[in-house]
Amino acid sequence: MPPHLILASTSVYRRELLSRLRLPFETARPDSDETPLPGESPAALARRLAQAKATAVAALHPGAWVIGSDQVAEFDGRPLGKPGGRQAAIDQLAGMSGHSVQFHTGVCVMLAGRAPLLALDRTVVEFRALDLAQIERYVDAEQPFDCAGSFKSEGLGISLFEAIDSRDPTALIGLPLIATARLLRQAGFELP
Repeated sequence: MPPHLILASTSVYRRELLSRLRLPFETARPDSDETPLPGESPAALARRLAQAKATAVAALHPGAWVIGSDQVAEFDGRPLGKPGGRQAAIDQLAGMSGHSVQFHTGVCVMLAGRAPLLALDRTVVEFRALDLAQIERYVDAEQPFDCAGSFKSEGLGISLFEAIDSRDPTALIGLPLIATARLLRQAGFELP
C-alpha cells in the first residue's frame, strides 16, 4: 500500500495538477497566516508559505506525507496578491502590461517529525502591451480573481503574454510538478 498522501490545498488547479502523477491523495485546507514578514522577499515568502501549509496539515495528520505549495507574483520587487475582484484584476493587468513579472512557486513535501523537503521554482512572464479593452475582455471572460497576477495561463490568459521563461510549465498554474515529483521520489514514493 502506498504511503498516505495529502495535498495541503483546496485549489482545484493544484488538485488537477497533482492528479497527473497518478498517486492516490486527499486534500485538506491548511490553516496558516499568509501575511508577509517585514522585509521578506517574494521568493522567501513563497517558500515559507509552502512549508507553513504543509506543517499545518501534517500536524493534524500524523503518519501522512503532506504537500504544501504557494505562489507569489513579484512585480518591481513587490509581491502581488490575488486581485479578489474585477477592478483590482484590471488594475493589476494594466500595471503589468508590457513588463516582465516573476512568479515564485514554493513546494514542500513533509512527514511530521522529519526534515521538510523543499523546492522553489521561478517563472518569468513577459506581458505584451495590452490596452484597456483587451484587459476588460479578458477579465470578463475568465474572471481570474483567485489567481496571483490576475490571469489563468492554462486558459485564455496565455493570450496576454509575449513569452514565458520557465523550467516547469506547471509551476505557473500553481504546483511545479517536476520539483514535486523529485521531492516525492526522495520521500520514497514510486514514480516513473
